[in-house]
Amino acid sequence: MSDRKNKKILLVDDEVDILEFVSYNLSKEGYEVTTATNGKEAIQKAKETKPHLIILDVMMPEMDGIETCSQIREIDDLHNTIIAFLTARGEDYSQIAGFEAGGDDYITKPIKPKVLISRVKALLKRYKSGDSNSSSGDNNVIEIAGLTIDREKYIVIKNDEELVLPRKEFELLSLLTSKTNKVFTRDEIYNKVWGDDIIVGDRTIDVHIRKLREKIGNELIKTIKGVGYKFVD
Repeated sequence: MSDRKNKKILLVDDEVDILEFVSYNLSKEGYEVTTATNGKEAIQKAKETKPHLIILDVMMPEMDGIETCSQIREIDDLHNTIIAFLTARGEDYSQIAGFEAGGDDYITKPIKPKVLISRVKALLKRYKSGDSNSSSGDNNVIEIAGLTIDREKYIVIKNDEELVLPRKEFELLSLLTSKTNKVFTRDEIYNKVWGDDIIVGDRTIDVHIRKLREKIGNELIKTIKGVGYKFVD
């Protein structure tokens, strides 16, 4: 419980009853919870409190959750912050939009408190290991295929320009470049990047791979049909 007291969660939803219900259950578990009722307020509070985890609704006034997530991902101090969407919208296109914006998880309402707490614990477990990525090996900085990857600072540089990568895109790139030309199966990627405690949709990896290719080049990541992906130097 003492470890949880050090974990800060920002809960964002325009429905006050949802805020009160979820906030109560998280606080009861020992987490430090801050709330916001819209995207603009969420961004301001995220800057102030620097939470470990943001739980974000999609449909909100003034600024929806997708745009809020995108803007938060542009803030240097919040690169390591985990963002999970908690929403009644379960459509594939909504989930894909959430992951493309830089979300780490997508949880659909309604959800039982015990299940939500379990998901939160799993997500924060990933944060705990964020400073030393499980795929990073012995060296924190590697140079490969015109890229400089600093695994400690979560920075990628291409052609002297820093690329802005959401946390999961960075961890995926870090994993693939840890062993060039090795084919990583989809199960390996799920377990090492998302953790086997977190349930994500089948298209999650594909979305992140596509976004990575847009930023580093299509030719560097090869698809092995029916198996997984590999990084080609």
